[in-house]
This record gives sequence, structure tokens and C-alpha cells, in this order.
Amino acid sequence: MLPNLHWMIIQLGPITIQVWGLFVALGIITGLAVARQFAQQRGLDSQLMVDLIFWSVLGGLVGGRIFFVVTEWSLFQGNLLDVVKIWQGGMSLSGGFIGAVVVAALYIKKKQLSFWPYVDTALYALPLGVGIGRLGCFFIFDHPGTVTDFFLGEVYYGDGLVRHNHGLYLVIDGLVLFGIFTLLRYKFKLSPPIYIVLYLIWEGVVRLWLDSFRILDSQWYGLRAAQWVGIIMIIIGVVVAVRTWRKRGRTDGLT
Repeated sequence: MLPNLHWMIIQLGPITIQVWGLFVALGIITGLAVARQFAQQRGLDSQLMVDLIFWSVLGGLVGGRIFFVVTEWSLFQGNLLDVVKIWQGGMSLSGGFIGAVVVAALYIKKKQLSFWPYVDTALYALPLGVGIGRLGCFFIFDHPGTVTDFFLGEVYYGDGLVRHNHGLYLVIDGLVLFGIFTLLRYKFKLSPPIYIVLYLIWEGVVRLWLDSFRILDSQWYGLRAAQWVGIIMIIIGVVVAVRTWRKRGRTDGLT
């Protein structure tokens, strides 16, 4: 069992730094740097990749907040001003992913870029950025789960009970997936949309399983919003993989 590691702010004299925002910013910067370097290696325009990720991040932040507010409306209906207090945490990765994809598609269309290479390269770096950013969620414990005796359970500051800390699990998830991506990158010569397919299926399965331990989130037909998004991600990932195999006309079509 982990002790209560609740950590909200860093006080540097008169300057107050929000821990959640700090790690989100570090995640964005790190993911951006990795995607830029990978874009150069793949022969893509690195500046366009930076611009694509910049706008996608903005779309992701807006989408993630909207999705969280909608699915957790009971937390905000008593005080609507809390909706804009994003520094206190409260973002949905599923909503963020949707928002980022919409903005990325619009940007790619406007710039007349090739969709698969640019998105595939961005998604290669996404798990690392998310893994670092989720450290903020872990420290402020804004995703409490059900009561548990699991060794990674943490004492929740809200009620003193040992609960799953989904922020920690999502940190592990992101770093493990990025490790797999990196291994594939240097061991095999893979072409788009390999990272798109793997990300969609992996994250879809993780969210479908992990969110069953959440104590928040409204349910629709027995599943939470993020779980429905996870199912959709799995379906899209499988469809993209099958279409790629058929188009390339061989069983190793993603290599």
C-alpha cells in the first residue's frame, strides 16, 4: 500500500506552481520534442509536426475538459465557476483524444498533408507525453477508484480509505506503451499506420478494463463513458488494420 502522496502545489516564494499543470506542461513539451525528432527521421516536415501537435493539444485540452464536465456534471452543477478551474485537475483522456483528433484532421486538411504519416508519428510520442502528464493526476489523486488491498493502492485524502489511484495506473500505461513503441521503432522498419493501430487497440482495451474500477463517471447501459469510447477505439483500430492489410495485399501489411 502506498502512503498518502497528495501533492497539489509547489511554493517558490511568492510563486505558486500547480503540480497538475506542471506535469501536463512537461508531458506536452517532452512529447512534442520526441515527435519532432521522429518526424525528421521519417522525412516529414518537423515544423508542420510541431504546429500540428500544438493545435491538437489545444483541441485535446478543450475536449478533455468538456468531456469530463459532461460526464461528471454532478461535481459542477452547484458551482459553475469550477468548470473553468482546470488547474484543479479534471480532464478526460477519452475526450481529449477526441478533441485532438478533430483538430488534427482539420489542420491536416487545411495544410493538405498526408494524414497517416503525420498522425502516426504524433501518436508514437503521445503515450510518453500522457505518461508524464498523468503524474500530475497521480499526485493530486483526482481519479479515485474503488477500495482495494492491491499493493499499489493509495490512502485517499478524501476519506482515508485505500483506493485505486487511476493517475498512477495511467502513468504506468503510458510509459509501458511508449517503451513498446520504442522497441518496435528500433527493432523493425515499420510504416504508418502501425502506431495508430496499436495505440487505438491498446488504449481501448486499457480504458475498457481500468474504468471498471472508477467510483466516478455516470454510466450508460452498464458502461462508463470512457469505456464506450474504448470500445469505439478498438473497433476503429481493427478496421484500420484490416483495411491496411487488404490495401497492401499481404499479411505483413503493417510492416
